[in-house]
Amino acid sequence: MYVDGVDIRRFFDAEGTSMNDLLAATASFNITQALGGRTTSAIFICGVFVFGLSGGLAGAQKKLDIFGVTVLAGVVGVSGGALRDLFIGIPAMRILDWRIVVAVTLAGTLAFFAHRPLLKLHYPIQFLDAMGLSLFSVIGADLALIHHSGLLGAALLGMATGITGGVVRDLLLNEVPQVLGSGLYALPSFLASGLVVLGYQLKELSFAWCAVAGLSCLVLRIWAIVRDINLPPAS
Repeated sequence: MYVDGVDIRRFFDAEGTSMNDLLAATASFNITQALGGRTTSAIFICGVFVFGLSGGLAGAQKKLDIFGVTVLAGVVGVSGGALRDLFIGIPAMRILDWRIVVAVTLAGTLAFFAHRPLLKLHYPIQFLDAMGLSLFSVIGADLALIHHSGLLGAALLGMATGITGGVVRDLLLNEVPQVLGSGLYALPSFLASGLVVLGYQLKELSFAWCAVAGLSCLVLRIWAIVRDINLPPAS
């Protein structure tokens, strides 16, 4: 029998753990089961949208055309999840979901036609990026745990899910990725994914726990943006 593409029969112990016991345990230890599949999908789509919008606004700021803005929104929105799926060895089918396509298309269209008022706001791209970073770090760590990547691996893959979109955006726009010059970019992401892993280990994952993990990343990242706080650069 397979759950999320993993053969769970190999996790039965010699004492005869029942199928119901194993499924009950699995349901207690991941966000998808704790929050429900629809809620988790909604969070993921929201993450794709806000990351896509940050990418689209960055493209509009560089005077790209509507095609370029939309493509950049799409690449930024889905690249983190695709990289995570590649590392844990599952097909990156989520990026082909029609809801994901609609989300990145809407993000690109909004960025193209409404970039002027949006860019007048304080730190619009960074704030949207911080929101996507928080959402993707939490969901990325959870999916890695579901596919038995190990505790440290799940924390690192959660961070990779969060930061990859921003890295791709900056590289495509010929800029130094923020993660390489902004010390409080990867660290908040790793904090969020690490908290998810801790909740998994303590068997305490819940909506409140996930919310605290995501908000911890969001608050720390926004605080660093507003206060311009970074790790010391090479001198």
